Amino acid sequence: MSLVGKKFPNIEVDAMNKMGATFKVNVLEEAKKNNKKVVLFWYPKDFTYVCPTELFAFQEALKEFQDKNTIVIGASCDTAEVHSAWLHTSKDNGGIEGVTYPLLADTNRNLSNQLGILQIGEETYNEESDTIIMEGPNVTWRATYLIDEEGTIFAENVNVEPVGRNIPEYLRMIDAYTHFQKYGEVCPANWKEGKDTLKENRDSVANYLASH
Repeated sequence: MSLVGKKFPNIEVDAMNKMGATFKVNVLEEAKKNNKKVVLFWYPKDFTYVCPTELFAFQEALKEFQDKNTIVIGASCDTAEVHSAWLHTSKDNGGIEGVTYPLLADTNRNLSNQLGILQIGEETYNEESDTIIMEGPNVTWRATYLIDEEGTIFAENVNVEPVGRNIPEYLRMIDAYTHFQKYGEVCPANWKEGKDTLKENRDSVANYLASH
């Protein structure tokens, strides 16, 4: 079920940053108290293959997000200690040394479960041990949430593990939503900052289509 248009869950989660100190982060409160947008991206596991390429891509674009009044937060179900080890391992050794934004450590799966992004298979019953076995890795898909200054989700995307994200698209969507917030004008397909927008009436759409 889509969460677009709804408030982000009001849940506090352990987090880690490059300084190596564990602290608590409530994404909803981060947006509201700082009057900033938030891009929260979930990845399956630390010390993997596609994941570090995404974390470094967000780091390379960090100033662009900050210039757009947006906080970047990464997240997985790994522990804060594993995050710390990854943050202090060099890129040459499979680490993400140099990443400066915080990483959530949703080890109890409270937040990811509420968002509905865990890779969980069906339950099976083992007669020999008389136990219920849960199939699936119980880690998250690659899920991304864009959250506005009031804590409302205005965009979400979830995709499978093998496919990495396109970070410029999130920057574009933040630009488009910010433009709508400021001017009340809507943004057509493939819109980029500085291009023509639309007013919500048929004449505006007709004129736009005729000129493109």
